[in-house]
Amino acid sequence: MIEYEIPEGARILFVGINPHFGSDRRGVPFSNNKMFWYILNMAGAIEEDRNFLRNDENLKKFYHEKFGKEYRFGLVNLVDRPTKDVSELRDGEERDGNARLDHIVKTYRPRVVCFVGKITYERFSGNKNFDFGWNGELYGSRIYVMHFPLRGRASVRVEEIKTILKE
Repeated sequence: MIEYEIPEGARILFVGINPHFGSDRRGVPFSNNKMFWYILNMAGAIEEDRNFLRNDENLKKFYHEKFGKEYRFGLVNLVDRPTKDVSELRDGEERDGNARLDHIVKTYRPRVVCFVGKITYERFSGNKNFDFGWNGELYGSRIYVMHFPLRGRASVRVEEIKTILKE
């Protein structure tokens, strides 16, 4: 099971839809396919390089010891139940996670809430009529919807992270 690391006043709170079985087993979000972490490095958001992040023990230590404390980033999923694919989620399964995210944003006041993938933001907002990029605010935190890290060119995601970091 993944333990969420959320610092008060986080620079960016990343919001995923749910963990893959591999990520859940490792206890680190986005650790089954580590592209999310590599993108953070390529964008200059974190210093740890691909070789360091590729190692599961290094990534776990980094996530629990530096991601929130040093970099001031947080990460939470809307649904805790691991699946192989997002299509396995049931309608409404995100309701508890939506309430949890609402509470987290009110309590921790991140500067940016970054939804990782369009489906994640759709499940949270109930809205399908939006674009990638900036999408208003939630309790004073700016909302950004980025492309899912596993589909398409990494350069697009790197530029999205750079845009967020400028905020």
